[in-house]
Amino acid sequence: MPIARTISGPHRILTLSARTAFRRFWPLTRGLRRWLVVVWMCTVLGALAETAAILLFGDLTDNALQKGSLDAFWTPAVQWLGIAVIGAAIGYTGGSLAVWVSERFVMRLREHVFDHVQKLPPHFFQRHRQGDLLSRLTGDVEAIEQMAVSGLIGTASALFSAVFYAAAAFWLRWDLASAAFVLAPLFWLAARRFSAGVKAVAREGRVADGAVTSVVEESLGNLVLTQAYGREDAERRRLRQEASAWFRAAVRSARLDQAYGQLVQVIETVCVLSVIGIGVWEISEGRMTLGQLLAFAALLSYLYPPIRSLAQLGLLVTAATAGAERLVEILDTRPAVTDSVRQETGRPDGTVEMRDVSFRYPGAETTALESLSFTAHPGELVIITGPSGAGKSTVSKLLLRFYDPDTGGILLDGVPLRDFPLARLREYVTLLPQETLVLHDTVRANIACGRPGASDHAIEQAARAADAHDFITALPDGYDTHIDPNSARLSGGQLQRLAIARAVLRDAPVLLLDEPTTGLDAIAARRIVGPLRQLMAGRTTLMITHDLDLAPDADRILVVEHGRVTETGRHEELLALGGTYARLHSSQELAPAAAAPWPWP
Repeated sequence: MPIARTISGPHRILTLSARTAFRRFWPLTRGLRRWLVVVWMCTVLGALAETAAILLFGDLTDNALQKGSLDAFWTPAVQWLGIAVIGAAIGYTGGSLAVWVSERFVMRLREHVFDHVQKLPPHFFQRHRQGDLLSRLTGDVEAIEQMAVSGLIGTASALFSAVFYAAAAFWLRWDLASAAFVLAPLFWLAARRFSAGVKAVAREGRVADGAVTSVVEESLGNLVLTQAYGREDAERRRLRQEASAWFRAAVRSARLDQAYGQLVQVIETVCVLSVIGIGVWEISEGRMTLGQLLAFAALLSYLYPPIRSLAQLGLLVTAATAGAERLVEILDTRPAVTDSVRQETGRPDGTVEMRDVSFRYPGAETTALESLSFTAHPGELVIITGPSGAGKSTVSKLLLRFYDPDTGGILLDGVPLRDFPLARLREYVTLLPQETLVLHDTVRANIACGRPGASDHAIEQAARAADAHDFITALPDGYDTHIDPNSARLSGGQLQRLAIARAVLRDAPVLLLDEPTTGLDAIAARRIVGPLRQLMAGRTTLMITHDLDLAPDADRILVVEHGRVTETGRHEELLALGGTYARLHSSQELAPAAAAPWPWP
């Protein structure tokens, strides 16, 4: 069955058949399949052991129990015990190996999806709630494992067991076995009747679970806002609204499970009573012994659960397909750029050139950049400013190749960015984003992520250059102090100096500063000026900022409006023009938060 795609709102909804979903994820079992074969062999041997034990039970009943003969007891008893011990060892081996294979598959699938997600463009994460993505990387991944690995193991186990028990039943009494199998298709019909409802409910439940996770994640992330504005009741209502959808889906799922389970139990009861009734008649006619009837009844008690399991596995796969649809939606989202396979020519000097660059974000109605051109040379500080939403930050996204321009070209030392391998390009262009990014790790690890493998001496030298060494050594464990994004140990200015130390250690020829003083008070902002100046020395520096106190020291200022460069020049030249830059500078001077000119060293 082909994949059906429909559009609902801003997101694409996929509808997959179970076969298509299975084929999509089966290649990830490569390297694990030989162990699956071993598990299946254990399943076969286990089913044979159980079948032999049931036949021995019939022999014990006829020759030992019914006759009261102790001599006839010992031989089949020892055989039964030996089979039980061997079956236990086989069951332990197969069960343990099945868990190992399943968890390896989960780990591999989660890494596969996670690696893909890390390559997706920023707008993807703006359109998907973080909590929903977390749900897909956890619950949906485990659902696919149930389909691709546990489902196969369960199918093999149920199938082999059913075959062996059925063969033994026919060997004992073919007529009773035929009567028992007449009603067996009812299990399949019951599962088929419930499958459509199970898939719909499973999809609703997974979407609702992602929504609940998103609300919790967002609320905890904005806890200060919630408490400061007294939004506890509003957040509780928001959670209740999403949780209500999850509750309804969970109740519907439970009702379907209960209805299916009770229906199957009734079918089993009808089958067993039919066989016992026929068996009683056969015994009364002298054509069957009690041991044969009891053994046959035991076989039925072992036979119907695998048949029921085969039907239930169909429902499990159907439910897992809903998780597969949500993961395929992610995996079918293509990265905005493709990596270059060309070999690089060596570390560039850092000359950045944008030639008539135009760009529109996917799905946006307006153009972010329109025929934008400029050149920045090593050692230059170029400030890009303008009104909010003018397209300034888009420049940094294009330079780092989060996106490629629709038209025009971006070059580094005359080489198009597309010709640089992405990993190398991002080694040559260091970004200090507006929001200071902090790892849940030590101070040392936070600095060292700028250049993995850097020595402790290099990390300390970078911290000194960023004016961070003194406050780091004052921390309880110095460079080994653990911090996190919400750490109360460090101020905003101290976290920014850690980011500068990270950039110093990276030592890239091109530096992108995106609003480096945002969120800092005047004293903290002044404190980072010296480290920033040292960091910019000899590098091509592009600073995206609204803070025009930094502008007098710039080699060139670009004023961007509606995606275009409308003014360019030095600070004094642009003030003399009396245009947009002059108005922006004047409005900043009139702002209450304006401070004295920055003491650039």
